[in-house]
Amino acid sequence: MRIRHKPWAKPELEACPFYIPDPQEQKGKWTSLFSEPERPLYVELGCGKGGFISQAAPAHPEINFVAMDIKNEMLVLAKRKLEGAYTEKGMKPDNVRIAIQNIERLELAWDENDRADRIYINFCNPWPKKKHKKRRLTHTRQLLNYKKFLKGELWFKTDDDELFDESFEYFAEAGYRIKFATRDLHSETGIENFVTEHENMFTAEGKNIKFLIAEPIKED
Repeated sequence: MRIRHKPWAKPELEACPFYIPDPQEQKGKWTSLFSEPERPLYVELGCGKGGFISQAAPAHPEINFVAMDIKNEMLVLAKRKLEGAYTEKGMKPDNVRIAIQNIERLELAWDENDRADRIYINFCNPWPKKKHKKRRLTHTRQLLNYKKFLKGELWFKTDDDELFDESFEYFAEAGYRIKFATRDLHSETGIENFVTEHENMFTAEGKNIKFLIAEPIKED
């Protein structure tokens, strides 16, 4: 999906107190951005318009969150949703940060000196053409990058059957163990699921939401 350039997006983000304009300068020190760095740190890769992060972060003030996307025009919408959600709850957005970052080049901003206790990947681009599949956020080469700093679980959610099926191969190749998987998330109980606008749209179209939890296999 091509997004039109919005000249007001970057200045609005730069005026936001929880926006990180220089993610590559935070390499190795992401937890230090928070007043309570000892809290768990959850990271959403490809946050889009913020439908997920604007629900998850206010619901869990005991957890620090970082949400990243490649486009100012998307991230500024996430910023607005976050502001609205925190205001509605009478809270300050102290436990969330947002940043512009190409997830395909995440190694420029995160390394083994960082720590993420959970990674979320929600409805990422399925890149169905064979020549583009390496761009998938669940591709083997991306999963290997995440392993450098992921200390816990990766939660992956999609409506796309092919992406879901082929991701099992990627997780195995990258040395991850699948802890849980379902082809119909909405039929499950006991899993915290923040339903976004896109998720409602896919469900209305008759598509089941696929979901899995994976974790890196610890090496001896």
